[in-house]
Amino acid sequence: MEKSKKVQLHDGTTYAYIHIPPSDPARTTFLLLHGFPSSSFDWRHVITPLQQHGFGVIAPDLLGYGDTDKPKDVSAYSMKRMADHLGELVQLENVQKLIGVGHDFGSGLLSCAALAYPSLFAGVVFTSVGYIPPGLFDIDQLNGLSTKVLGYPTFGYWKFFDEDDAAAILEANPDSKSTIAPLGTAKAFLTSGKTGPLPAWLSEEDAWKRTQIFEKGGYTGPLNWYKATMGNIDASYASSFTTDESKSITVPALVVVGEQDYVCVADFQTQSAAAYLRNHRIESLPCGHWIPLEEPTKLVHILEDFEKTLTSG
Repeated sequence: MEKSKKVQLHDGTTYAYIHIPPSDPARTTFLLLHGFPSSSFDWRHVITPLQQHGFGVIAPDLLGYGDTDKPKDVSAYSMKRMADHLGELVQLENVQKLIGVGHDFGSGLLSCAALAYPSLFAGVVFTSVGYIPPGLFDIDQLNGLSTKVLGYPTFGYWKFFDEDDAAAILEANPDSKSTIAPLGTAKAFLTSGKTGPLPAWLSEEDAWKRTQIFEKGGYTGPLNWYKATMGNIDASYASSFTTDESKSITVPALVVVGEQDYVCVADFQTQSAAAYLRNHRIESLPCGHWIPLEEPTKLVHILEDFEKTLTSG
């Protein structure tokens, strides 16, 4: 996989990102936005085939991750501010045709970027997490809804991630992993020191590389995404969108869900799509939350098929 490059943006923030130009400047570039806890490294099985098929790729380490800057100030993690960073990054690389692809929290950032820069995108793809319209975030309301519908709070771990000692606990227990959705279970499991077997889609070598990335940068930056969201630091910007129409995405959109994702449950993601995506389709894969790692070949096929519909249209 290509090595990352670095650039300092106009506000002084330095981003590290993988950039592979398309085989022809007129061909499509895919902007790949990872989630938590990830980095551009988690797109490796998607980047290689896209490059082999002549597409361009921009895959940044998002703010707080990898080799990108990691400000400690929570206010730096405004979605609008980070969307501005993406807009500048894409313009610096003179991309002619762009499809945005988000996974997990990257889908939240893509949601903001697609609204802030509608002319930048020929299409958008949300994986695991669907489109998130601007508005006030209420974690208790979300957990109450999921408990009512599913019988458990899907975002119970957010409360732990908002605690002052969350980063230190994650850094001290990088190999502990289990079901963390219900309230209180994430902290209890991590501090227990228990570990589980690696999933079939993650080799020991790749697991070690992921651990090394976070040992170098820590979890303060990544957790600031949660703190910023729960603190509603984008409330002023979100208030400028006063109607459902103003919150809607009009470019072609695709939502890819995992049938076995028990945190970002597929039905919830498709409901958001129906409400706010004016031209969209849904694809479902037989996997869990980590679509780019669990089903990269199928995801690449879906992305290329989506791109063809834009080209033929």
